[in-house]
Amino acid sequence: MNTYLAPIRSVWLGLRLNQIGPLLSLSACGFFAWAFMAVADEVSEGETHALDSAILLALRNPQDLANPLGPSWLEEAARDFTGLGGYAILTLLTAATVAYLLMVGKRGAALLVLISIVGGTLLSTGLKIGFERPRPDLVPHATRVYTASFPSGHAMLSAITYLTLGALLARVEKSRRISAFLMSLAIGVTLLVGASRVYLGVHWPSDVVAGWSVGAAWASFCWFVALQLQRGGQVEKPGETSLPPEADQA
Repeated sequence: MNTYLAPIRSVWLGLRLNQIGPLLSLSACGFFAWAFMAVADEVSEGETHALDSAILLALRNPQDLANPLGPSWLEEAARDFTGLGGYAILTLLTAATVAYLLMVGKRGAALLVLISIVGGTLLSTGLKIGFERPRPDLVPHATRVYTASFPSGHAMLSAITYLTLGALLARVEKSRRISAFLMSLAIGVTLLVGASRVYLGVHWPSDVVAGWSVGAAWASFCWFVALQLQRGGQVEKPGETSLPPEADQA
């Protein structure tokens, strides 16, 4: 049976690397880039202010705007979730991933992960400097902030980091169900981080939507690059497992 299935697997792998994968990644990049530009245009014209303000106020106690809706544990949980998109956590996660890839002999993949996340960080900083949107002043902030508001750095960098790492893990996993679980987990964490920024009052909702959009666009573009490098064997050979060299020799 394996003899008959081998040519089918080979054809599918070729389509995935040469046509399906690049097409999907470029389509996703284009869609999310368009979404970011649409939100940025609306923000620049002030069209989102009314909706942004209504959402922020709806999440606060009308008698005490310093108090978000819900029990006290929910506010503490939001701080925990927002920490998952902080520079310290993402730096630690990126460093651990790069170290692991280097240990299993995948230097190209390690370099690609490092460049994609560092490049995303520089892009986030450049966009914040370019737009210079002030932080929300309608409600007190439930956590400290240091940079401009648009786009949300936490939302953008969590999208870049978790989606990139989720896709990397999903691709080497043979089980489709586990691959789907890994990507769903990456998306879920990304959404939680962004939503927590609005709940804590440190970002306008449009900041978070823009951060998600440009982060997903950047992650999709990096994945397109990864597929092109994989075709030439610069990252890893098509179909190669993640086992270290010692295991392969055994």
